Amino acid sequence: MKIYNHQNRKFSLLALLLSFAALSQLALSTFRPAASAAPRPAVSLAQAAGTVVGWGYNCCGQANIPAGLNNVTAIAAGYYHGLALKSDGTVAVWGDNTYGQATPPAGLSGVTAIAAGHVHNLALKSDGTVFGWGYNNSGQLNIPAGLNNVTAIAAGLYHSLALKSDGTVVVWGPNFYGEATPPAGLSGVIAIASGGYHSLALKSDGTVVGWGYNGDGQLNIPAGLSGVTAIAGGGYHSLALKNLTPQQQAAQIIAQVQALVTAGVLNGGQGQGLIAKLNGVIAKLNGSQTNAACNQLNAFTNQVSGFINAGILSPAQGQELIDAANALGSSIGC
Repeated sequence: MKIYNHQNRKFSLLALLLSFAALSQLALSTFRPAASAAPRPAVSLAQAAGTVVGWGYNCCGQANIPAGLNNVTAIAAGYYHGLALKSDGTVAVWGDNTYGQATPPAGLSGVTAIAAGHVHNLALKSDGTVFGWGYNNSGQLNIPAGLNNVTAIAAGLYHSLALKSDGTVVVWGPNFYGEATPPAGLSGVIAIASGGYHSLALKSDGTVVGWGYNGDGQLNIPAGLSGVTAIAGGGYHSLALKNLTPQQQAAQIIAQVQALVTAGVLNGGQGQGLIAKLNGVIAKLNGSQTNAACNQLNAFTNQVSGFINAGILSPAQGQELIDAANALGSSIGC
């Protein structure tokens, strides 16, 4: 079990949960299996073609996906339970139901997004309102009166977040480490995420803001981090997905061409001809010559098309290069 030193006192994760949330009524087995020496991850979920696959620890049926579950558009995983949002706006839940977390409110429909905390769940409805169910020891289900115009939701261990259409963030539940207190003036937010006791916000300028517990550096956002398109929070760590720059996109296409040369699909001269054009794209971009870069990119796609027509590249191989080039062209405004 991980030990934290906070204010010169060492607390185990379980002790934190019990002391801060005053959960003396909870059995130890709620937070970890009695036969285990350490907390186990509950379950991993993957969504493919509208169905769900689960694997991992299965003490409470959290990996037992309900038979016939299909038409799924989104998934979320709590500690010992799983959720699925169906295309008809209803929610399916399975796994541990000790605190009602696997029992959605009767008649819940029109749902567009879901989120799972430790033992509580959130659902965003198409009218911009939020519903919650499960355990409410610390107010994580006490949705603020009048909360509306919500576009996204997130759930931490025991706190809940909502992103409003005006780019502001609302948080409720316990505030042990400031996780429920967004920075003053926070605005321009386009996405939110939550870890155990910390919260994250992605701003429209591609930067990230975080608040709450920082005992493990989960809020030490790398200096200069920008161009972020998605964020995620783990129990005690944070992740950001960055956009590739156009130059990086071109470099990736060069790697694809080099792979075709290595595989013997293209000979050295053919590969070098394509790579030269892509290097030309990079050089023109570095010189802020967008039109010239687009011309180089157009020459690249024309040569790839010629290789397809000549049977040098298969349609699939050629189309993969053309698709990558088109994506690069979109990035630079060709």
